[in-house]
Amino acid sequence: MDRPVAVVTGASSGIGAATARVLAGVGFHVVLGARRLERCQEIADEIGGTAIALDVLDPDSVAAFAAAVPAARVLVNNAGGAKGFEPAMAADEDQWRWMWEVNVLGMLRVTRAFMPKLIDSGDGVLVTVTSIAALELYDNGAGYTSAKHAQSAVHRTLRAEHLGQPVRFVEIAPGMVETEFSLVRFGGDAEKADHVYAGLTPLTAEDVADVIAFAATRPAHVDLDLIVVKPRDQHSAMRTFRRPPALS
Repeated sequence: MDRPVAVVTGASSGIGAATARVLAGVGFHVVLGARRLERCQEIADEIGGTAIALDVLDPDSVAAFAAAVPAARVLVNNAGGAKGFEPAMAADEDQWRWMWEVNVLGMLRVTRAFMPKLIDSGDGVLVTVTSIAALELYDNGAGYTSAKHAQSAVHRTLRAEHLGQPVRFVEIAPGMVETEFSLVRFGGDAEKADHVYAGLTPLTAEDVADVIAFAATRPAHVDLDLIVVKPRDQHSAMRTFRRPPALS
């Protein structure tokens, strides 16, 4: 295979799917991993990539996925998500457990499986998609913000532990992006999900994918440690500008 390999997790939709397309467009052979293999396969067929089933919650699935990819230069840890939106005192422990498993341990499992391949490439790039929730706190979001803070801490620790080795560590922390994220968070309630973005213009998955591809294609000595990308209408996790409905 002449093209360098980029692996993208959570690639069946949203930021992951958009990232797969953009990386293919800049010359990578993209390996797409997600539980929804059929959707990954559709994208892989479109971009000339490879689709492989991946459940980051299952160590055996991660091991099988990594074994099927002999070499990789770029790994985009995008699989993750949020569930629930309740005060901490009303926390659903199963939802919190899922968020910690998928965002923190899932990312760790995939990274451990691919780190030797990234180093062996001579110019590896590990991209971890966190969130502004890894940098800020907001009411009713303690389960997600704590998981994302932990994910960011793991990523930054890996950066320090591999200093001097031929691999770069890039954290992408998006703000409001209109994908399936809110639909999943609110258990499929489309009205609640749509309300999140009412009156403002959120980022698209393609906006974030462009930033990921830019970071992954810098010269080998350039490490874009942390990139925070938000829509113009968003100042912080708790502060946005929203237009009246008639002007939206």
